[in-house]
Amino acid sequence: MARDTTDLTPIESIDDLTAYMKGGEKPKSAFRIGTEHEKFGYYRDTLGPVPYEGERGIRALLEGMQSLSGWEAIVDDGRIIGLAGASGQGAISLEPGGQFELSGAPLVSLHETCRESNAHLADVRDVARRLGIEFLGIGSSPLWTIDETPIMPKSRYDIMRRYMPKVGTRGLDMMLRTATIQVNLDFSDEADMRRKMQIGMKLQPVASALFANSPFTDGKPNGLVSWRSDVWKDVDNARSGLLPFVFSDSFTYRDYVEWALDIPMYFVMRDDVYHDATDITFRQFLDGAFAGRVDDATPNMGDWTNHLSTLFPDVRLKRFIEMRGADGGPWRRICALPALWVGLLYDAASLDAVERLTADWSFEEVSAMRADVPRLGFATPFRDGSVLELAREVVKMARQGLVGRNLLNEEGNDESHFLATLEEVVARGTTSAEELVRLYETQWDRSMDKVFSHLAY
Repeated sequence: MARDTTDLTPIESIDDLTAYMKGGEKPKSAFRIGTEHEKFGYYRDTLGPVPYEGERGIRALLEGMQSLSGWEAIVDDGRIIGLAGASGQGAISLEPGGQFELSGAPLVSLHETCRESNAHLADVRDVARRLGIEFLGIGSSPLWTIDETPIMPKSRYDIMRRYMPKVGTRGLDMMLRTATIQVNLDFSDEADMRRKMQIGMKLQPVASALFANSPFTDGKPNGLVSWRSDVWKDVDNARSGLLPFVFSDSFTYRDYVEWALDIPMYFVMRDDVYHDATDITFRQFLDGAFAGRVDDATPNMGDWTNHLSTLFPDVRLKRFIEMRGADGGPWRRICALPALWVGLLYDAASLDAVERLTADWSFEEVSAMRADVPRLGFATPFRDGSVLELAREVVKMARQGLVGRNLLNEEGNDESHFLATLEEVVARGTTSAEELVRLYETQWDRSMDKVFSHLAY
């Protein structure tokens, strides 16, 4: 997230929080696609990670990007920690370990989304090349230990780093050594939100297998196809993973709000200062538990918006829906991830078809699939078949949905060609992670240099 929100509107009741979620409803004609992708910077000559400070550091990279783009600097305690475009243009932000993220603008078509990503990568390469920096498209940093990974100077991350070890064993790995591609999608009403949240939750393990791309840790194979997904098994289980209540036929905005109210907060921000609030839930905050710790302890809508951004379920609900199960990857994957979900959820026929496919999947079945995918990938069993069979069916449905949308580019092509990289994966029957390990063990002579050169943008 590039910038935490300031909205001083007071919260009068829990109904206000539910109304906030409902405020995301849009007519289908106004549905948009927002794509986010993270990437690891490294020095071309040493393969070392890029620290924040220094003539060739992340600060210098951000300043170069600001000069190139003209975007506004986002500042935290006097340091530039991101960039914000004009309204509707998106933002650039830093993840805790220096992962460089584009939070894309809300766009109408995948053609626009892919152009945006390619333009961003071109700009980043232009600035980074002068600093001797390149970027890696992968789901986890393949070489650096936690101690070797630089820490970005963002106040909310300082709070998170202190808190994470108290609630799980893998929180620092998640923060410092993982990268993802996400897509943000719209809903028309509560019933549409319910359908998309449920389908997203059920299919997230399938998406994790399709995008599995994190087979190296500390300079060697880790025995997994998605180390990033495995990390999420024990980050902070109170605020992450699958949400059983989403599987209910009666799931509502209010259900998500009630869950979020009982999750510990990370911070309260007042006058651009972050105050640690990890000892209270948002419900306790509403009941006055932060009184006396800041001058103004009255909860406001900015506090709620910021709190929602600190919850990490596999599918996250705000005023839009975030699909969060994919590893980071090469540039074609940046376009393929939104293509998968847009094809499934933005075309009425495909939405109906995928809902029928997943209608009777139980929370327990999906949990078991989610637990096995990081290790087994496509070989993960599901009922009488495998995740590979599900992936093939799901990608086929997504193609049909994109063809049905019939949004054409200047050459007359619809959006379905953005699925080509996933179609190659399911036709081959092995994950990208397995292919990386195969190349590493054979053609690349177990050389991490070749891993980097292969995955560099």
